[in-house]
Amino acid sequence: MNPSTLFDLAGRVAVVTGGNGGIGRSLALGYASAGASVAIIGRNDDKNQQVLGELQEIGHPALAVPLDLSHRGELQPAMQAIETDLGPVDILVNNAGIVSISGGIMQESPEDWDSVIETQLNAVFLLSKLAAKSMMERKAGKIINIGSMYSYFGSGLIPSYSAAKGAIVQLTKSMAIEFAPHNIQVNAIAPGFIETEMTAPVRTAEMKEMNDEIIARTPAGRWGLPDELVGTAVFLASRASDFVTGTLIRVDGGYAIR
Repeated sequence: MNPSTLFDLAGRVAVVTGGNGGIGRSLALGYASAGASVAIIGRNDDKNQQVLGELQEIGHPALAVPLDLSHRGELQPAMQAIETDLGPVDILVNNAGIVSISGGIMQESPEDWDSVIETQLNAVFLLSKLAAKSMMERKAGKIINIGSMYSYFGSGLIPSYSAAKGAIVQLTKSMAIEFAPHNIQVNAIAPGFIETEMTAPVRTAEMKEMNDEIIARTPAGRWGLPDELVGTAVFLASRASDFVTGTLIRVDGGYAIR
């Protein structure tokens, strides 16, 4: 196989949840730059439209779907709309996430717990089922789940987020086993501490101690940027990873090795 074509996503259709900002935006634009048609899913349609414009400037077909992933009844119609507009989904990236900075189990409300688990875990299960059904018929597909450093470590500050990201690892492995006979690869990426809107509170003066600890523990000595996940995400979406499944790849500047 020609190495120059291994990472070419021309003719592929990619769906990125939470694709209207942060890591999701970078991945969506990265896939489009690699040749894919890209659909983003996000709750904030103003942000959706901004990223849609960026995708369209790249020159491939693109779509923005306004959707709250906790609304289960809207997931299948959304996926159907994407396939009608762009074609069968080849790549699903389960990236969308929310966090409840509750300070611990005793402070976190059941409502906040349910909201985080619904978006961070249940929606991954449900969307993957929908995408995999079509992928199985075509005997090809890539599902990429976004984990976290909290896929490895617990957190007394954000217990629901940590629980969901830990579960993502086992869900990824389970789907990888089930879908491998159908030539569908399922993998996960574990970002380190990345500069996004969601992590902005940690970089404020009020949380200086935690921010200093993160930088001190990270051998790279800094926070990562969303664009620094694109290479790994394109690899996992491409023919280059056709014999890679059930893995969790860290993109963390070395944070997890200490």
